[in-house]
Amino acid sequence: MNPSSNHLVFSACIEEFDALRYTPAGLPALNLKLTHESSVQEAGQERQVKAAIKAISFGVIAERLVKQAVGSSWTFTGFIATPRNGKNVVLHIQEFQQD
Repeated sequence: MNPSSNHLVFSACIEEFDALRYTPAGLPALNLKLTHESSVQEAGQERQVKAAIKAISFGVIAERLVKQAVGSSWTFTGFIATPRNGKNVVLHIQEFQQD
């Protein structure tokens, strides 16, 4: 993979999402909050990891995601970016599939 690429694969549960909205150009958009829990090896020790991340999807992906149940687990693929008016990174979901 290109070292300057921005590609994230993230397994998480849908914690919550807003109502489906439309951009000024008429594109469906959905804001979500995703949560993740797992255990990983770090420096030879097992570590419990919890993470929450804001996410957004557009178009057909947004229309598919809004139909999914809160609490359901998925593997999300996309890229991260910081919004113009924000401080935290946001996952831009380009695809998702059932865990």
